[in-house]
Amino acid sequence: MHVDVAFTPSGAGTAAVGIVVDVVRATSSIASALAAGYERVLCCREIEEANALRRELGEAAVVGGERDAVKVEGFDVGASPREFAEGPRAQTLILSTTNGTSAILSAAERCGTVLLGSLLNVGAVVEAARSTGGDVLVLCAGFKGTFALDDAYCAGRIVGELGGEPTDAALAADLVARSYPSPLEGLNARRYGPPGLEADIEFCARESVPETVPRFARMVGPAAEIVA
Repeated sequence: MHVDVAFTPSGAGTAAVGIVVDVVRATSSIASALAAGYERVLCCREIEEANALRRELGEAAVVGGERDAVKVEGFDVGASPREFAEGPRAQTLILSTTNGTSAILSAAERCGTVLLGSLLNVGAVVEAARSTGGDVLVLCAGFKGTFALDDAYCAGRIVGELGGEPTDAALAADLVARSYPSPLEGLNARRYGPPGLEADIEFCARESVPETVPRFARMVGPAAEIVA
């Protein structure tokens, strides 16, 4: 099993198994939502696409998301994993975020199986990738097309637990992860984003809390359907 890491979606190749990481916050939020009882999450690139799906699905869905970590005006909910962990407000969560949902859609185009990874489900996602078989690509969402240290840290943790034959990029991610003595320090090393996310970052730094492994199921119009 070859293991590679793409630090931004534009640098990603293809693989049998893709693990998307947007640890603060999209992949953590989706894992929390599915673990709390949402039946599915529909991931959209654009705000307009998310609003259109919300109108189509009506009361069966809520729409959530953010731009630059601020809740989108008119959306039902934001993008906090703590908020989603409180329980479902509908069967379907429609989500559009600055970086993560776009990365998920990119992975769906490139990889045979797409899983969503975070520290919250690091053990479970590693086991799921192993059981699926084939080469693995860990795809970091990054920040607006650039390198994000928190995603690199989480990718390194996944690489360290996966084993296999790492590429140079995977070795670099593993070295990043080993540079921080705790997950919270690894996530707080990030140098982007507004203040006010401290409680969410602490939430996202918890390890192997749910056994839920979100995975891409199919396309629903412009959205990637994610289920547990």
